[in-house]
Order: sequence, then C-alpha cells, then structure tokens
Amino acid sequence: MNHSAKKILQITGLTIFFLLIVGYALFGSHNLIFGVKIKNVNITDGEKTESSVIELRGNAKNATNLTLNGREISLNQEGNFSETIALLLGYNIITIIAKDKFGYVDEKNYQVIK
Repeated sequence: MNHSAKKILQITGLTIFFLLIVGYALFGSHNLIFGVKIKNVNITDGEKTESSVIELRGNAKNATNLTLNGREISLNQEGNFSETIALLLGYNIITIIAKDKFGYVDEKNYQVIK
C-alpha cells in the first residue's frame, strides 16, 4: 500500500469515528433538544359537549410534571395521562401545563362549551 492510500484510509477512519461520536452525543441529548410536548389530547379547542363530565386523555412526551387547571396529575412511564373532569354549564377553559427536568414548559389551552 502506498503512502497516499494509507493517508486516505486514516482520514476516512478518523472521519467515521468523529461522526459516530457526534451521533452518540445527539442521541444522548435528544430530550434536551426536543423538549417537552403535549400531544394526542382527545378534545379539540372550541368543542361543544352535552356531557357535564369528560375524560381527558393525552400524552406529555418528556414531561416530569403535569398540571391540569392548576392541579397536578399523574403520568405513566410513556407520558400518557388520563383524568376525569367536571364541566360547568357554559364556557370552560381547560389548561394543561407540562414541565420537563430541564425546566422547559409546554402549555395547551382548550375551550369547551357545555
């Protein structure tokens, strides 16, 4: 093997090694990069309902703390939550706030009319 081929092989090996380290660092910090997200909530903003009690379900990805109208609710390992709430006659505002271990916050507000 000549000298230039060895040099190209060394540079290629170092480049691959560096890319593996960068990929591992990005994988390890994905919670910090993507933060907390509230998603798949089973109600829509402006929804009208005849029922005075609804079951609110959804997912709070990467959350460590979740509050519903100022009251803390529990999450399972995957970040899923389910809570039954009572609605008053007329206009109701449902506020969901999720926080992650880095202090990032995601807030969703839903208006429901009974």
